Amino acid sequence: MRALLLVDVQNDFLPGGSLAVPEGDQIIPVISDCIDRFDVVVATKDWHPAEHESFASQHFGQAIGDQIDLHGLPQILWPDHCVQHSAGSEFAENLDAAAIDHVIYKGDDPQVDSYSGFFDNDRRHATGLHAWLLAKGVTAVYVAGLATDYCVKFTALDAIDLGYQVYLITDACRGVNLQPGDVTAALKQMEASGVVLVNSTDI
Repeated sequence: MRALLLVDVQNDFLPGGSLAVPEGDQIIPVISDCIDRFDVVVATKDWHPAEHESFASQHFGQAIGDQIDLHGLPQILWPDHCVQHSAGSEFAENLDAAAIDHVIYKGDDPQVDSYSGFFDNDRRHATGLHAWLLAKGVTAVYVAGLATDYCVKFTALDAIDLGYQVYLITDACRGVNLQPGDVTAALKQMEASGVVLVNSTDI
C-alpha cells in the first residue's frame, strides 16, 4: 500500500509566516493534484510549546540562525514558529485537510527539536507515525512538504532506515537553503540513501 506523507504544510512555513520557506505556497497545488492518487494520506505538524528551546527567543544573546549545543545535540536556533494552537501552526488554508487520514504531532518536547516525522532529533521518542503506517499495511511512502533540507530530508531518511520504499515528490517540496547549496546537498544525500526522486507527473 502507498501513502502520501505531507510534512509540515503549515502557515508559518508559507510566505508571510514566521519561518517562511521561499515559494512554500507553490507546492500546495501540486499536492492537491496528487492527493487522490494514494490509498492513505498522513500529515505531520510541528507542534511546539511557546517555550521551545529551539527558538532563538529562549536564549539571551543568541540570534536566529546561530547554532548551539542543546542538551548534547547541535541545534540551529529558529524564530518562534508553529506554536501549539496558533494560526501559524494550522495547515495551509488551501490544503485539502479533509483528505488527510491522520495527523502526527511532533516537536512538543521543549528540550528537543523534531525534524523527522518519525522521531525527535535524539531518537529517544517515536511520534507514532511508523506504528500507524504499519497498521495500515503501508510499504511505500511518497514524501512532500516543507522544508526539503530539514524536516522533509530527515523524514525521508528515517523512512528508508525503517524499511519503506521511499519516493520524494521533488516539485511538491521547497527548501530553506539557510546556506547556499543546502537543498542540493539534501537531495543528493536522500538519493544516495535510496530515496527515489520523482516528479508529481510520474505518479
